Amino acid sequence: MATTNSLHHHHHSSAYQNHRLNLHSQSHFAPTSLSLKQPSSAATFSLICSSASSSSSFAAVSAVSTTNASASTAVTSETETKFDVLATHLVNQNFRQADEETRRLLIQIAGEAAVKRGYVFFSEVKSISTEDLRAIDNLWTQHSDGRFGYSVQRKIWLKVKKDFTRFFIKVEWMKLLDTEVVQYNYRAFPDEFKWELNDETPLGHLPLTNALRGTQLLKCVLSHPAFVTDDDDDVEEAEEGLNRGTGAKEQKGGDKRLFKTDYSF
Repeated sequence: MATTNSLHHHHHSSAYQNHRLNLHSQSHFAPTSLSLKQPSSAATFSLICSSASSSSSFAAVSAVSTTNASASTAVTSETETKFDVLATHLVNQNFRQADEETRRLLIQIAGEAAVKRGYVFFSEVKSISTEDLRAIDNLWTQHSDGRFGYSVQRKIWLKVKKDFTRFFIKVEWMKLLDTEVVQYNYRAFPDEFKWELNDETPLGHLPLTNALRGTQLLKCVLSHPAFVTDDDDDVEEAEEGLNRGTGAKEQKGGDKRLFKTDYSF
């Protein structure tokens, strides 16, 4: 059975016909099973998604602090303006438009190269400020009763031990097929995704993130220091305990579920 390319958000009509995403190119490498230890700091994150070094003298730090203090008002004003469109869509519960605006914002805050290219490389996520990512996430969580947002998706991702197949099923980016053997396929964009908030809307369903060239972009977004919390270890330990309790049952009965693990479509 041909797999539907349901996570490719392309803005041109031809891409919709092929069910392909156009949010951000994440990697030139083929997707693999990811089991990296969750970063607990910005330093750890930079080692996962890239490497960087910096040094400064006391005088340089003082100069930067003075500059930042004098520019704080301008930055606040710019931030408020930057996210106004997203806020308006979310206040009005226009989640489809909010998803498109989030895609545009992610490209914008990733830097000039991403804007010129029209999508984000996973290696560019490290340059996105914590404030910008939290601003986007806060708007999503605030106007969805805590059901949507990157921070919500991160918790789900940790609970499934960073297994992206299980994550896609949990947030219902994949759908159960009507077959004798339990199988899942990717949803067709945009019609098969859920754009209304109700009791049937899956937790963490929005915003959508491209998995066309693998899961590197999504991994780096969910691993960003903006979303790392002190509760992360507790979430993983609780899920690990649950998995140990169900492991024996799965071994005895066998896991008959079939998953497509090639996210490159």
